[in-house]
Amino acid sequence: MAIAAMTALSTALAGQHLAVADAGPTPSGPAPRLAWKPCQPNTDYDCATARVPLDYAKPRGRTIELAVVKRKATNPGRRIGTLFFNPGGPGGPGTIQFPQNYKSFPKEVRERFDLVSWDPRGIGNSTAVNCFETSEQAAQWNASHPVGFPVGKAERQAWIDAYRELGRLCNERDPELLRHVGTVDTARDLDQLRRAVGEQRLTYLGISYGTILGATYANLFPSRVRAMVLDSNIAPDAFTNNGNDNARLPVFLRTGSDRTGAATLAKFLDLCGAAPTRRCAFSAGSPAATRQKWDRLMDRLRERPVGPWTYARTVAESINHLYVVHPGWTELAVLLQDLWEGREPGPAPAPPADPLPYPVPYQGEEQAAAVECGDTPNPRNPYVYHQLEEASAARTGAAGRFWTWAAEPCATWPAVSAYRYSGPWNRPTAPILVVGTYYDPSTPYSNAQAMARELADARLLTNTGYGHTALLNPSRCINAHESRYLIDGVLPPPGTRCTQDAPPF
Repeated sequence: MAIAAMTALSTALAGQHLAVADAGPTPSGPAPRLAWKPCQPNTDYDCATARVPLDYAKPRGRTIELAVVKRKATNPGRRIGTLFFNPGGPGGPGTIQFPQNYKSFPKEVRERFDLVSWDPRGIGNSTAVNCFETSEQAAQWNASHPVGFPVGKAERQAWIDAYRELGRLCNERDPELLRHVGTVDTARDLDQLRRAVGEQRLTYLGISYGTILGATYANLFPSRVRAMVLDSNIAPDAFTNNGNDNARLPVFLRTGSDRTGAATLAKFLDLCGAAPTRRCAFSAGSPAATRQKWDRLMDRLRERPVGPWTYARTVAESINHLYVVHPGWTELAVLLQDLWEGREPGPAPAPPADPLPYPVPYQGEEQAAAVECGDTPNPRNPYVYHQLEEASAARTGAAGRFWTWAAEPCATWPAVSAYRYSGPWNRPTAPILVVGTYYDPSTPYSNAQAMARELADARLLTNTGYGHTALLNPSRCINAHESRYLIDGVLPPPGTRCTQDAPPF
């Protein structure tokens, strides 16, 4: 499973903020035609391609393709309808990540719904943002900037230059596409896919960035929501900066990714230190000693990297390993212990996987950047990010450095989404279920509280656990509440808390 931490960029073109919270009537033309066929011989997945307008204001203009994948309900006699899934990112290709994570969906949901996902516009196997002529050119660009985040003046300049060049290349290849891969256009695509499968109202599960997509859909099309689960949330007002383009903080600092990243990393070190080394290889015998060991390792890597393993790369890998507790946390402990002993970590063993129904597509950083930077206001001066990094690091340590620079590409990105939605977020809808995890390295629990508060009718379900999304960090308790809600429309009682099935160590 690929998890993108990067986003993107800022503003040479003016974006159009929607003044009203309604996307207007359903297009008068026919819904996209989905000619389903087996993705491969002897597969359980069906594939189709939807053709939609690049710009919904110009329905007879340029069109683009959306790659769509479906897994039919396993109990067709009791089928309720279709559940759409967005795997987040932005930049997550549903044609890949949905099949990879199909077994994580509650059994009852798999029985009762056809599950459908897609690669959003600009992403993966759909009409995609790709700013390079060849794979060699992409590899050359990837090698032109530091891994993780820059350390020192020379690396900061190399980073800024590389992402400025990425934006230039993207704008040269397809500037029109860059302005039409944002969340509003994707929400309209989702409504067209809903029509294409014959559903009167939408049933939806979105994780991470998929929560912003869900909230946007719910407020553009409030009467068309049947049921919606938003898992590991991004606070809408923080994401959009309340519609103010003059952002003083980059998006990840506004949403608190630096704070929750630091808190989750600290929890990893505490739980590791409380465990014996046979269960957590990096344990130093106590939480305090293990935190000190981490600090000493970071100091050492700043001065003497272990092969290609720099301080910044190690911090980035550490945060990304925290997303999925099993096996991520155990693998992270082994990685850190290898570095502690001066060894280059080997690749983690890949778990056995079923064949994918779609080919693995190109997933360059520019795809996530085009969505995030087109949608979110960020400081436009790339040279202020070092000051922001230091201020965040004073509060949150290494996580602050990582999350500050993750948004810096937006400082020089050349496009803004043609349509951006910044509220209001409280249009009356069917009740929505919001799931938040206490120790999430990317989206803090406070964002789930904000999502539940900002939506018109939402119920917060708390996961007293670890990792990014309850979907990928299983809890039978969460699954039971989600299933009852999606199938019968019954929300958990207010204040409900669940725990994960297995502790980290």
